[in-house]
Amino acid sequence: MDIFHGKSSSGSVAEAAKGLGSAKLIIMTTTADEFEKNVAELSKVFPGVPSISCVGMGYDTSILEKGVFITAFKDGVTVATGVLEKVSVSPARYISRIEKDIEAVRPGKDNTAIIDFCAGNDAAVLTTLSGLIKKYGLQVMGATGDAGKVAVDGTVYEDAMVYAVIRNEGGKVKAYKENIYEPRDNKQLIASKTDKTKYYLGELNGRPAKQMYMDLTGATESKIVDQTFRNPFGKMMGGDVCIASIKAVSGNGLILYRQINDSDILTLLEMRDPMEIAQTTVDKIHSDFSHISVIFSVNCIFRYLVLKERNELGTYLSKIGTLGTSCGLVGFGEHFNTQFVNQTMTCIVFE
Repeated sequence: MDIFHGKSSSGSVAEAAKGLGSAKLIIMTTTADEFEKNVAELSKVFPGVPSISCVGMGYDTSILEKGVFITAFKDGVTVATGVLEKVSVSPARYISRIEKDIEAVRPGKDNTAIIDFCAGNDAAVLTTLSGLIKKYGLQVMGATGDAGKVAVDGTVYEDAMVYAVIRNEGGKVKAYKENIYEPRDNKQLIASKTDKTKYYLGELNGRPAKQMYMDLTGATESKIVDQTFRNPFGKMMGGDVCIASIKAVSGNGLILYRQINDSDILTLLEMRDPMEIAQTTVDKIHSDFSHISVIFSVNCIFRYLVLKERNELGTYLSKIGTLGTSCGLVGFGEHFNTQFVNQTMTCIVFE
């Protein structure tokens, strides 16, 4: 598999794609104010080449905070791209499109992945896809893009999910999730008085969620959102923990970045050493793959901010880059197979 990646801090698609030549799939991130222009330019420069794009920051072993970042699969893959529209009101309406595209790439055992970008309503989309993911044994990695816009094959959409179904012709693929937080203790917090449409959490263990969080962390009301960088919630899913970050305070409750339902069991999380966790991730991937063509990943914006504040962002990206060619983006919500998570790194590794 031949992988290309290029970037332009000035926002030039031509500069970012210099030397690319032909491609089977192009993935682009770019700034919000130039998104439509750059999507159109990409389609013009590479007519007929499947592509998916979103608003965000791209990276390899260093971050590009503003501009255009391009990752391209030049060969070794069979690809189908598409879109699910109106995902806020009817996420299953166009499900036949993606099933048709999955069938078109002829997925085999452990060799097919979906990379997707959402403009929002990620949880509903992943729930809709869950049957297909299990039916075909697919690996999924994706992200919420910024600015409520995504694009596929030169067309920009709002309220949609765009995707690339990718079959690796040279080996297996596997999705991974990295969490730098762990439960602080064994205290269970039972959610109630939730509003799924607003991602609202009203009470924990029968007490106002805002006050309960302040009591647990010692944070004042004005510092609750800042405190979530150190102590997000975790939603217990069997033996797994999915991070649920706090977005805002609302009355006596909290607005989260992911949907919480009545009777969900939450716990308070605390940060571990990110570099130790990164090394564990590298070791795990090394143990699963003897040869790696590329790692494509998404890091949550909160992880980006935490690592940047700790002056560890470059070190972290370089550590993941020791596995091989490493590219990705900073997102506002992450997808790991059927899960929608926050404050997480997810990735797809291609053999």
